[in-house]
Amino acid sequence: MRVALGLVLVLAACSVQTQDQIARQAAKSTVARVVADKYPGLPVEPALDCVIDNASSTQIYALAADSVTGPTASTVEVVSDIVSKPETLTCLAAEGLPALIR
Repeated sequence: MRVALGLVLVLAACSVQTQDQIARQAAKSTVARVVADKYPGLPVEPALDCVIDNASSTQIYALAADSVTGPTASTVEVVSDIVSKPETLTCLAAEGLPALIR
């Protein structure tokens, strides 16, 4: 709980652009754990970018908060919702599949 409060205080002291960058990095760490666990055949790095780039700001901040406590069932649901978006699937087809072939 203290760490989450610290994250909120750090974000409050930053510019909006910096807040976004910090939140996206924190969200990426959470998404990496979910992708590795729930989508084992998917290359993690391209998947991270596809998921984060197609997440709403609300989803990014929820995933960033989960980086402090660790992924939960809610985290998996958020990532699954993002992965199921047509834009994310298109990105995964363009970025993730070529990584599998290499």
